[in-house]
Amino acid sequence: MKVELEGNASKSPFTEFFATVIQGNSNKLNDIQGRLDHLSGQLEKMGLHGVTPRFDKSVRPETSSLPNETKIFGRDNDMKLVIGSLGVCTNSKRKRATTSVIASTSTSANNNVSNESRKQSLPVLPIVGIGGVGKTTLAQHICSHKEVRSHFELRIWICVSDDFDVKRLTKEVIQSCTGKKATMDNLDSLQHALSNHVKNKRILIVLDDMWDDALKENGDCWKRFCAPLKSAQEGSMMLVTTRCPKVAEGVQTMKPVTLEGLEADVFWKFFKLCAFGSESSNNDPELERIGRSILPKLKGSPLAAKTLGRILRMNLQESRWNRILQSELWKLPQEATEILPALRLSYMYLPFHLKQCFSFCAVYPKDYKFRKEDLAEIWVAEGFVEPQGDDPIQDIGCQYFEDLVARSFFQKVTGGYVIHDLLHDMAQKVSEHDCFILRNKNDFDKVPLNVRHIFIHPSSDFDNSNLLSLCKHTKLRTLICKKQSRNKKSSVMDNWCTKLPRIRVMSCASTNELPDSIGNSKHLRYLKITKGCALSIPPTFCQLYNLQILDVKTCKIESLPDGFSNLSNLKRFVSQGFSYNPVSVCIIDADEQVGVRLIENLNQFSEHLVISNVEDQPEAKLKNKKYLYKLTLNWPGPRKSQIIQHNAVEV
Repeated sequence: MKVELEGNASKSPFTEFFATVIQGNSNKLNDIQGRLDHLSGQLEKMGLHGVTPRFDKSVRPETSSLPNETKIFGRDNDMKLVIGSLGVCTNSKRKRATTSVIASTSTSANNNVSNESRKQSLPVLPIVGIGGVGKTTLAQHICSHKEVRSHFELRIWICVSDDFDVKRLTKEVIQSCTGKKATMDNLDSLQHALSNHVKNKRILIVLDDMWDDALKENGDCWKRFCAPLKSAQEGSMMLVTTRCPKVAEGVQTMKPVTLEGLEADVFWKFFKLCAFGSESSNNDPELERIGRSILPKLKGSPLAAKTLGRILRMNLQESRWNRILQSELWKLPQEATEILPALRLSYMYLPFHLKQCFSFCAVYPKDYKFRKEDLAEIWVAEGFVEPQGDDPIQDIGCQYFEDLVARSFFQKVTGGYVIHDLLHDMAQKVSEHDCFILRNKNDFDKVPLNVRHIFIHPSSDFDNSNLLSLCKHTKLRTLICKKQSRNKKSSVMDNWCTKLPRIRVMSCASTNELPDSIGNSKHLRYLKITKGCALSIPPTFCQLYNLQILDVKTCKIESLPDGFSNLSNLKRFVSQGFSYNPVSVCIIDADEQVGVRLIENLNQFSEHLVISNVEDQPEAKLKNKKYLYKLTLNWPGPRKSQIIQHNAVEV
């Protein structure tokens, strides 16, 4: 990039690198290549190749229709809603009316399936919620309900998990109907057999724990599975449990039932049962006080209450309970089937590019409000977003975000999005060596040696000497510092830029001077200053050829260095304008033709570009800035001047 911009091939950095390799390092490179070739050859000889990962049964045990819990807490309204939607009612006259309502509901426009096709297929009611919220338990209690048992002639329970294989599932449904294992292996024969088994029978089929795999082949796989069930008697129903709203949307014929965490009073009763063994009030008052303080961490999750209740019940000492109160949930020991492993299944099922993006979010504190566009920019800067043809890479990053929202990893709130606390704990667990949050002075001793991403809280507990200690973590890619330095010209940023050569994303609370050493940060792609100031930019800044985002929207720039045009990858530059000519955001000032010359090569701009004091703009090469969505040009002088009008046409 340097050669291309400066047009000086004799000083090619590649030539220098190549000369260094020739002088002795080529043996090391050849050795690495040889070892990789050897390993690749061995894998090929052994017949090892990539396979689709499947959930281990020890992590996601198979479920059945029999409830694990004798009593269900806080789901009475959900039970009534689902049972009513199934058309189950004690009054025979009302039952016919309810069935009529359900038939009508199943043909309403709740998804993309046509009304005609819905009449021919089984009505599908999804139950949706994050892992551990109680979807399976609710479905088990519904399936075992006395009135449900008498209403349906056949009740079929299938644990789907992450392998939606039509042939396997069809065999399991047949076995559930007949009590005998299906011996045939031909799908056509299996489907005809299933169609005969359910023909003219009122059935309830429960598909527990469905994942995106059910929607493969553009939904044809799901349609193939449902085809033989059309012969069932009218009034038959299908109940689906899933943690994926996308799956619910793809299979529903009725509005889904969404399970949230249990309400506070009910949750406290359930938590007491888990932690003390009973719901009574004859417990240690101090332990109950600590227990109530622990409760908000669990966000109403029944599985979280069971997990933590088991840990607390093992030791009824106040000191032990207080330690757990002060600790992070993700640091506590857990069995394979408990809350964090259960939530981690959602993470395991993500495609690799989304795993990278979500696990990175562990660097932000709980309840942090995310903006889609801001986070997408950072993902792009980190190198997590893969280009797709000519699509703007920022748009691809935004699509990644939408994909995570569709999988319930982000929740919409006023002013942005948040990550559910339990999912945040899970993210911290999978990223415990990569991401770290500094809250106080003691945390500096706990930072993992090879940490990649750090978030620094605006605490007054530590000073610049603590911040300088981060320089030993030379593999850092991300530094988000919310602490304001008392000395805005401190040496902290200077040292970071000198000793942290791999930094890609840097966000600082405040500084009024970027150090000369910033030119060393050749991998820097994203720079943000969050607090207002008059900012001085040194000439070495123009060596940041990879820089994509310069967000100093609360600052006024003293001046732009002459080589600013070398930042050819700059996509967004936001400031309050220049200290000598204050104007609105996203400004390049054209006073004395300096500003225009400085944006000549900045063709990646994708925001609003404002140029003031326009005279004649051949050097701006505006026609090359194809990603702009808004351009404002301001001419000086009398508005009706013929000279101004002529210049306007020329520009």
